[in-house]
Parts: sequence; C-alpha cells; structure tokens
Amino acid sequence: MPMRLFMLFLLTLAVAGESSAAGYPSLQDLVDQAKPNSTLVPPPGTYAGPVMLDFPLTIDGKGKVTIDGGGEGSVIYIDTDGAVIKNLHITNSGDSHNDIDAGIQVRGNFNVIKDNVIDNCLFGVDIQQSNNNIVRRNHISSKDLDLGVRGDSVRLWYSFNNKITDNVIRNSRDMVVWYSADNTIARNDSRGGRYSLHFMYSRFNDVDSNHYEHNSVGVFLMYSDSVKVHDNYIAYANGPTGMGVGFKETSDVEIANNQILYCATGLYIDVSPYDPEATNRIHDNTIAFTSIAVDFLNDWKGNIFERNYFKGNLVQVSVAGGGSANRNVWKGNYWDDYEGFDLNHDGIGDQPYQLFNYADRIWMDVPPARFFQGTPVMAVLDFLERLAPFSKPVLLVNDEQPLMSAQDHSDIALNE
Repeated sequence: MPMRLFMLFLLTLAVAGESSAAGYPSLQDLVDQAKPNSTLVPPPGTYAGPVMLDFPLTIDGKGKVTIDGGGEGSVIYIDTDGAVIKNLHITNSGDSHNDIDAGIQVRGNFNVIKDNVIDNCLFGVDIQQSNNNIVRRNHISSKDLDLGVRGDSVRLWYSFNNKITDNVIRNSRDMVVWYSADNTIARNDSRGGRYSLHFMYSRFNDVDSNHYEHNSVGVFLMYSDSVKVHDNYIAYANGPTGMGVGFKETSDVEIANNQILYCATGLYIDVSPYDPEATNRIHDNTIAFTSIAVDFLNDWKGNIFERNYFKGNLVQVSVAGGGSANRNVWKGNYWDDYEGFDLNHDGIGDQPYQLFNYADRIWMDVPPARFFQGTPVMAVLDFLERLAPFSKPVLLVNDEQPLMSAQDHSDIALNE
C-alpha cells in the first residue's frame, strides 16, 4: 500500500472511531464490503465519515443519506479512477486550511461527483493532480466564517480536462484553478463569495455561461493565457476591489458576449497582454452601470475592443498615471455618451467617438482622490475644465466607427 494511502487509511480509522462513538454507524464498513465496479446504496440515515475509496465504486445516497465528517479532516477521500459519488449530503469537515479539509478530496481520474449537497465543509471539492473528472449539479457552501478564512468551493491544482458544471455555490471563498489546463467551468451559479473564479498560471481553459452575482470579483485571470470567457452574467461585484473581469500579465484571452453589470469596475487590465506578440480580444460584451467600465493600471497596448456596449457607466475608460488607452484598438463599440450624428443612416456615427480626460486626471493621477469621483465638486471642476482647459486634455479613446444603437444587446442586460 503506498505510504500516502496508508496514512490516509490510518486517519480514516482514527476519525471514524471518534464519529462512531458519537452514535453514527461507519459508512466505511459498507464500502469495505462492496465489490469493485458495483453500486452501493446505503440504507437511509446518517453515517460517520471519513470514507476512503481506493477502488472504483458508485455510492448513491438516493437523496436520503448523510455522511458526517465529525468535524475532523475531509469527509470523503477518492484515491482511485472511475468512482461515482452522487445524491449524498456531505457535511461537517474539519477546519484546517493546511490539510485542505474538504467535503471530497479527489486524487484520481475519470471520477464523477454529482447531485450532492456539500455544506459545513471548509473546502467543497479539492482536485489535485487528477484529470478527466466531472463535478456537476452539486450544492456547495463553506463553513460560517469570515469571508477570507472560508475554504474554496472547488479547487483545481495541476489538473487537466476536468468539467465543473451546473453547480450552485453559496458563501464559499473562491473557485480556484492553479497550474491547470483544458478545464471547462460552465453554467455554475456562484454568490456571496470573494472570487467567483480565480485562475493562476492556468492556460486553455473555457469559462462558459456562468452566473456570478454579489461576489467581490467575477473572474480574475492571473498569468493565465489563452482562456475563453464567454456568455457569462457577472453582476454586483462591488467594494474597494470589486471588478467583473480582471487580468494581470495575461495574453491571448477572449472575453466575449458577457454581461457585466453594476460592478465597481467592469474590466481591469494590468500589463495585459504580457506577450508583446499576442492580443486580447474583447468583443460583444455589455458593460453597464459600473463606476468605471474599463480601468487600465497603466498605459498599455494589445487589447482589441469591438462591438461592446457601454451604457450608464459613471466613467467609460480610465488610465492610471495620466496615460492613454488609445494604443489599443477600439472599433465599432456603442457608447451611450456619443454626441455625433448618423446622416447616412448606416448605423455608424459620422464622426469618431473621442474620449478625453479633463478633471478626471485628478483622480487618475492621484489614486486617493478617487474618493471624490462623482461628487458635485468634481462635476463642477470637470465642467470648468471643458470650458477652458487648464492643461491639454489627454485623448483616452478614439473609436472611428461608433455604433449609433445598442440594438438588442443592452436591452437584454436591462431586463435581467
């Protein structure tokens, strides 16, 4: 028996003994009696964890079985390929971040975790060096702790070709993807957390049709290239660090057909794309009712903005340090503050959309002054600057083909 598995086995015996003493029968006893590749349907009731699964087995709780971890360690350990865990209530893990106490720990390939309720577990599902697993239609929540010390709903570490889909996540900390590639994160509903989804050093992942609401950050891409973020609804990412989608030193990403609404910052761009020969393609998104629609940390280039819909934002584009965003490509976007005409009725403004900063330079150049953004005194200064500029304004954006109509895209956002 491998040393890692042997240590987990000892832990299983120790914790199961403590939990059984509390009055619950051990589910491990039923697992040990099952045959490989069979289906175990435990009689309805509550069982003591932890459970160690080191051979392929389907455990089906039929919605009537609870596994209680006894407040120590993880509740279920999967150290095999081809296991299925479904229709269980998994609860009461330990609270150790060092040990990543979770509802389910996965160390194998081609496993399926679906239709479970995982609550009062520090971490939900932890997947390490494991490939081709499916985590689907689970309800996941962490322990009742302050946001920063909760565990993550799903954690991928050095894992590939996994599918995390259709889960409902409430009041966990983050969903994190570390050193992992070719994973699909789709149709999840996450609320009440910190990072809805956080990538670190992870490439070629697909983020599709998720609903992220009332989290501090929607999607953040850090050193993670060639990721596709499309058809997501991201709303109410507020607070001092609130943002819909952010990237840091990230290249070759596609941000498309997303609705980013009511966020402190819609898009946050920090030295991206980092690869000077790559681009980031940002198109067909609705960015509406934000404090800042697109916020550049610095004067950078390589981003292509096409057919995006900017509506109801307090500030459309900002660049820290007094730089310009005009080294990026802006083409065919809709801007609700465009003041031009369309005399030939081709749907494109006759004059370019040009965005200059006036009094905005105060809080762009001096970040603490952002506290006064949107105040009456700033509005007066901006009005006076436009009448008689004290200094030459900086051209932030030049869109040669601004759209005259938001078409149906913005209407969809307003009706959400």
